[in-house]
Amino acid sequence: MDIDDVKTRGLVLLGCGKMGSAMLAGWLKGGLPGPGVWVREPHPSDWLKAQGVHLNEALPDAPAIVLVAVKPQMMAEALPALAGLGGGGTLFLSVAAGTTIAHYQSVLGPATPIVRAMPNTPAAIGRGITAITGNARATEAHLRLAEALLSAVGQVVRLEGEHQMDAVTAVSGSGPAYVFHLIETLAAAGVAEGLPGPLALQLAKATVAGAGALAEQAAEDPAQLRVNVTSPGGTTAAALKVLMDEDRGFPALLREAVHAAAERGRELGR
Repeated sequence: MDIDDVKTRGLVLLGCGKMGSAMLAGWLKGGLPGPGVWVREPHPSDWLKAQGVHLNEALPDAPAIVLVAVKPQMMAEALPALAGLGGGGTLFLSVAAGTTIAHYQSVLGPATPIVRAMPNTPAAIGRGITAITGNARATEAHLRLAEALLSAVGQVVRLEGEHQMDAVTAVSGSGPAYVFHLIETLAAAGVAEGLPGPLALQLAKATVAGAGALAEQAAEDPAQLRVNVTSPGGTTAAALKVLMDEDRGFPALLREAVHAAAERGRELGR
C-alpha cells in the first residue's frame, strides 16, 4: 500500500476542521488529486468547498485509507457510520485525541489495520510534529503510508507503542500552548519593565521563534546553546538563577504541567 494506491482507491477524510484542512492542503499541494478525496464535514468552509473533493457524498466501497480527524465528542456518532469499511482492506489513521486503538477495534473490528497519531497545531504552517503507533494489523507498509501522508504537515516519529501516546500528547501535542503562554508572560514581563505592549510582544514572539529555529538547526544540544548565551555574572545568568531553580523554576513547573497533561490523557483514554 502506497500513495499510488491512495490515488487509485481514494482517501476518506472524516472531519475537516483546522487539522483536517491543514493535512488536506498539504496532500493537494503534494499532488493528491481532489477527485480522489472524499470528505465528511458537517460545517464545510468556503475553502473546502473550492478544493474539488467529494464533499458529503457517498463513499467509495474500499478506500485505501480513512483518516479520522473529528473532535472526540463527535466520535461516538461519526465512527460507527464507517464500520462497514473495517475488516482489513482499508487503513484507518486517527489524529483524534484521547481515542484509543482498542476503541477503534471495538467499532471497526479486530482485523482492521489502525494507526493512531498525535499531531500538533504547527501542522497548520507545515511545521508540526506527529507521533504514530499502530495495532497488530498495521504492517510496515501501513506505517510508511501514514508517515507519507502526515509528513505533508511536518516531521513524523514512530513510538514503541501506544503506552507512550499520553506522554507525547503532554509534550508535543499540548506543548504549543505552553510556548504560547511563555510568549504571553515574557511580553507581560517586558511591559512591567517599561516596554510598550506591542514592542514587548514583537520581541517575545521573535525571540521564541528564533531560539526554536536555532535549537532545531544547531549541532549543539539545548543545554550547550543555553551556556553559549550565558556570561558568568551577567544578565542572562541572573535570570536563569530564577528560572532554573529546582523548586520554583522551569524544572518543577514543567514536570508538574506535563504530568498533569499526561494524567488527563490517561483519564480520557479510560
